[in-house]
Amino acid sequence: MKKWIWISSIFIMVLIGIAVNIYLNALKPLQSAEAKAEEIAKAETDIVNITDFTLYNGTNSYYVVKGTDQAGKRLVAWIPEEDNNRKIVVRNEKDGISKQDALDKLYQIKQPDEVMSVKLGIENQIPLWEIYYRSNDELINYYYIDFKTGEWLKDIQNL
Repeated sequence: MKKWIWISSIFIMVLIGIAVNIYLNALKPLQSAEAKAEEIAKAETDIVNITDFTLYNGTNSYYVVKGTDQAGKRLVAWIPEEDNNRKIVVRNEKDGISKQDALDKLYQIKQPDEVMSVKLGIENQIPLWEIYYRSNDELINYYYIDFKTGEWLKDIQNL
Protein backbone atom coordinates (compact mmCIF):
# COMPACT_ATOMS: atom_id res chain seq x y z
CA MET A 1 0.00 0.00 0.00
CA LYS A 2 2.81 2.40 0.89
CA LYS A 3 4.46 1.65 -2.42
CA TRP A 4 1.39 2.90 -4.35
CA ILE A 5 1.25 6.10 -2.30
CA TRP A 6 4.91 6.80 -3.10
CA ILE A 7 4.46 6.04 -6.79
CA SER A 8 1.31 8.22 -6.98
CA SER A 9 3.06 11.08 -5.15
CA ILE A 10 6.06 10.97 -7.47
CA PHE A 11 3.78 10.82 -10.52
CA ILE A 12 1.79 13.86 -9.34
CA MET A 13 5.00 15.81 -8.61
CA VAL A 14 6.33 15.03 -12.10
CA LEU A 15 3.05 16.21 -13.66
CA ILE A 16 3.18 19.45 -11.64
CA GLY A 17 6.79 19.98 -12.74
CA ILE A 18 5.88 19.48 -16.40
CA ALA A 19 2.92 21.89 -16.09
CA VAL A 20 5.10 24.57 -14.48
CA ASN A 21 7.72 24.15 -17.20
CA ILE A 22 5.12 24.50 -19.97
CA TYR A 23 3.70 27.62 -18.31
CA LEU A 24 7.10 29.28 -17.93
CA ASN A 25 8.02 28.51 -21.54
CA ALA A 26 4.71 29.99 -22.72
CA LEU A 27 5.58 33.29 -20.97
CA LYS A 28 8.99 33.67 -22.64
CA PRO A 29 7.77 35.39 -25.85
CA LEU A 30 5.81 37.96 -23.84
CA GLN A 31 8.77 38.62 -21.55
CA SER A 32 11.02 39.01 -24.58
CA ALA A 33 8.58 41.49 -26.16
CA GLU A 34 8.40 43.47 -22.93
CA ALA A 35 12.20 43.68 -22.67
CA LYS A 36 12.44 44.83 -26.30
CA ALA A 37 9.69 47.44 -25.78
CA GLU A 38 11.36 48.83 -22.66
CA GLU A 39 14.68 49.10 -24.47
CA ILE A 40 13.12 50.95 -27.42
CA ALA A 41 11.01 53.22 -25.19
CA LYS A 42 14.02 54.29 -23.12
CA ALA A 43 16.20 54.81 -26.21
CA GLU A 44 13.73 56.55 -28.54
CA THR A 45 11.28 58.41 -26.26
CA ASP A 46 11.46 60.59 -23.16
CA ILE A 47 10.30 57.71 -20.95
CA VAL A 48 12.89 56.87 -18.31
CA ASN A 49 10.81 54.82 -15.86
CA ILE A 50 8.51 52.09 -17.22
CA THR A 51 5.34 51.48 -15.19
CA ASP A 52 3.23 49.27 -17.48
CA PHE A 53 3.47 47.20 -20.66
CA THR A 54 0.79 45.65 -22.86
CA LEU A 55 0.77 44.12 -26.30
CA TYR A 56 -1.88 45.28 -28.78
CA ASN A 57 -2.76 43.13 -31.78
CA GLY A 58 -4.94 45.03 -34.24
CA THR A 59 -4.26 45.65 -37.91
CA ASN A 60 -0.61 45.71 -36.80
CA SER A 61 0.98 44.70 -33.51
CA TYR A 62 2.16 47.38 -31.11
CA TYR A 63 3.91 47.48 -27.78
CA VAL A 64 2.12 49.92 -25.49
CA VAL A 65 4.43 51.28 -22.81
CA LYS A 66 3.42 53.57 -19.96
CA GLY A 67 5.98 55.40 -17.92
CA THR A 68 7.32 58.70 -16.69
CA ASP A 69 9.89 61.16 -18.02
CA GLN A 70 12.63 62.93 -16.03
CA ALA A 71 10.12 65.50 -14.70
CA GLY A 72 7.68 62.80 -13.59
CA LYS A 73 5.18 63.49 -16.38
CA ARG A 74 3.18 60.34 -17.22
CA LEU A 75 3.59 59.30 -20.87
CA VAL A 76 2.22 56.54 -23.09
CA ALA A 77 4.19 55.23 -26.08
CA TRP A 78 2.79 53.08 -28.88
CA ILE A 79 5.74 51.26 -30.47
CA PRO A 80 5.25 49.22 -33.67
CA GLU A 81 6.45 45.65 -33.30
CA GLU A 82 7.88 45.77 -36.84
CA ASP A 83 11.21 47.58 -37.16
CA ASN A 84 10.80 48.88 -40.73
CA ASN A 85 9.89 52.59 -40.83
CA ARG A 86 9.13 52.63 -37.12
CA LYS A 87 6.92 55.59 -36.15
CA ILE A 88 6.53 55.73 -32.41
CA VAL A 89 3.52 57.66 -31.11
CA VAL A 90 3.96 59.27 -27.69
CA ARG A 91 1.21 61.05 -25.79
CA ASN A 92 0.91 62.66 -22.40
CA GLU A 93 -1.38 60.38 -20.40
CA LYS A 94 -3.41 63.32 -19.06
CA ASP A 95 -4.19 64.44 -22.65
CA GLY A 96 -6.36 61.37 -23.17
CA ILE A 97 -9.37 59.88 -21.47
CA SER A 98 -8.89 57.42 -18.63
CA LYS A 99 -9.72 53.74 -18.67
CA GLN A 100 -12.76 54.43 -16.49
CA ASP A 101 -13.94 57.18 -18.83
CA ALA A 102 -13.67 54.75 -21.75
CA LEU A 103 -15.76 52.19 -19.86
CA ASP A 104 -18.32 54.86 -19.01
CA LYS A 105 -18.64 55.68 -22.73
CA LEU A 106 -19.27 52.01 -23.48
CA TYR A 107 -21.95 51.72 -20.80
CA GLN A 108 -23.72 54.83 -22.16
CA ILE A 109 -24.25 53.11 -25.50
CA LYS A 110 -24.08 49.34 -24.92
CA GLN A 111 -25.23 46.95 -22.22
CA PRO A 112 -22.35 44.47 -21.94
CA ASP A 113 -22.88 41.37 -19.87
CA GLU A 114 -19.20 41.12 -18.96
CA VAL A 115 -16.22 43.32 -19.81
CA MET A 116 -13.26 41.02 -20.48
CA SER A 117 -10.51 43.61 -20.99
CA VAL A 118 -9.82 47.29 -21.54
CA LYS A 119 -6.47 48.21 -23.04
CA LEU A 120 -4.73 50.85 -25.07
CA GLY A 121 -4.10 50.26 -28.75
CA ILE A 122 -3.59 52.16 -31.96
CA GLU A 123 -5.04 52.00 -35.49
CA ASN A 124 -3.97 54.23 -38.40
CA GLN A 125 -1.77 56.27 -36.04
CA ILE A 126 -4.81 57.05 -33.83
CA PRO A 127 -4.34 56.01 -30.19
CA LEU A 128 -7.44 54.31 -28.82
CA TRP A 129 -8.99 52.26 -26.08
CA GLU A 130 -10.02 48.73 -27.07
CA ILE A 131 -12.79 47.28 -24.94
CA TYR A 132 -13.43 43.57 -25.31
CA TYR A 133 -16.72 42.41 -23.86
CA ARG A 134 -19.38 39.71 -24.02
CA SER A 135 -22.98 40.57 -24.75
CA ASN A 136 -26.00 38.98 -23.10
CA ASP A 137 -26.08 36.23 -25.72
CA GLU A 138 -22.44 35.33 -24.93
CA LEU A 139 -21.13 36.75 -28.20
CA ILE A 140 -17.76 38.51 -28.35
CA ASN A 141 -17.69 42.24 -29.12
CA TYR A 142 -15.00 44.91 -29.47
CA TYR A 143 -15.59 48.62 -28.98
CA TYR A 144 -12.96 51.21 -29.92
CA ILE A 145 -12.83 54.71 -28.40
CA ASP A 146 -10.47 57.53 -29.40
CA PHE A 147 -7.89 58.03 -26.64
CA LYS A 148 -7.79 61.80 -27.07
CA THR A 149 -11.42 62.76 -27.68
CA GLY A 150 -13.35 59.85 -26.19
CA GLU A 151 -15.38 59.53 -29.38
CA TRP A 152 -16.52 56.20 -30.79
CA LEU A 153 -14.25 54.98 -33.60
CA LYS A 154 -15.67 51.56 -34.47
CA ASP A 155 -17.16 48.44 -33.04
CA ILE A 156 -17.08 44.81 -34.00
CA GLN A 157 -20.10 42.88 -32.83
CA ASN A 158 -21.38 39.35 -32.48
CA LEU A 159 -18.31 37.25 -33.11
